[in-house]
Amino acid sequence: MTRFDPFHQQLDALDRAGRKRSLIIPPGKDFSSNDYLGLANSEFLKQAAHAALDSGIAHGSGGSRLLGGNHPEHEELEQFAATHYAAEAALFFSTGYAANLALFSTLPQKGDLVLYDALVHASCHDGMRLGRAETQSFRHNDLDDLTDRIKAYRSGGGTGMIWITAETLYSMDGDQAPLRELADIAGRHDAILILDEAHAVGVFGERGVGLSDALEQQDNLIILRTCGKALGGEGGLVTLPHVLRDFFINRARAFIFSTAPSPLTAHLVQKAIEYVAQNPSLQSRLQDHIRLAESRLGPLCPASRSGSQIFPVIIGDDKAAMQMAVHIQQAGFDVRAIRPPTVPAGTARLRLSLTLNVSEGDIHALADILDEARQMGQAA
Repeated sequence: MTRFDPFHQQLDALDRAGRKRSLIIPPGKDFSSNDYLGLANSEFLKQAAHAALDSGIAHGSGGSRLLGGNHPEHEELEQFAATHYAAEAALFFSTGYAANLALFSTLPQKGDLVLYDALVHASCHDGMRLGRAETQSFRHNDLDDLTDRIKAYRSGGGTGMIWITAETLYSMDGDQAPLRELADIAGRHDAILILDEAHAVGVFGERGVGLSDALEQQDNLIILRTCGKALGGEGGLVTLPHVLRDFFINRARAFIFSTAPSPLTAHLVQKAIEYVAQNPSLQSRLQDHIRLAESRLGPLCPASRSGSQIFPVIIGDDKAAMQMAVHIQQAGFDVRAIRPPTVPAGTARLRLSLTLNVSEGDIHALADILDEARQMGQAA
């Protein structure tokens, strides 16, 4: 027996279950990425990057924000984001994952209660594990279950702050959270509402601000907008009250002890936000894709009529989902199988994501090959 046998055994078990992951180069037409507006490889951002470097903007930060790594581009982005998103303040993180890790490990205090939608991102869970507050999940988009848990906490003597968190658009099912109702519940119970706009920013809302555009800005509202999806870059922007921004700078280990994001990255994020706001045709073109996909893919995956750019095709069995994904990839389409633990057991799926990297003809062709792959699976 070698020291690495336990790792081989675990990997073999994952392989037998159809759950072993591996890295692959995108194999064809983009139906898997989160580059919803096609900005990641856009000429606009390439030219903006060249111009920024030529002007002397650094491509590395050189340290943490508190130790030499705080550059004018970070401050400019945060001031711009606070104004653009109608918030008191903003703070920029290297990734959305780091932002959620910081949020949930730092803000909720001992004696507080965090109530989270059962389908929130893994980064929220990891942050909560590092935090000191009590945590409970409520059933997905179930407002009655959320309200009952708040009442039970208070009637049981709980006096701490209540933190409610949800994603505005869920990345594996493509459905939306009932935002107005969540905001009403948070207001009635003096709770803080944390919303993750990762898959909605750029795609929805006036000027691409996200689905939370429908809400009035309140001092009990914290919003995370990731920059590595529709905005075509990387990083995570948290908008929040000034006092909580200061608290992060003093207490959030994921912020304090991380090398700051590149000043170039911060600059390009600001450029991307401005570009999306000034080009509503990006949103309208993606909406055209969504309507077409609903008409072509709806009969194949009826659960997918969510109005979003995310179309889950539920297969169920892990290995069957992998086999279908490989078949579709071999036909020239980058479609990936999503398996547990990313999704609940028995709900392995193909996650189809619509982007401006594909044409209407590509969507028609994908629908045809998906129908063929499903028929092959049923025949088997």
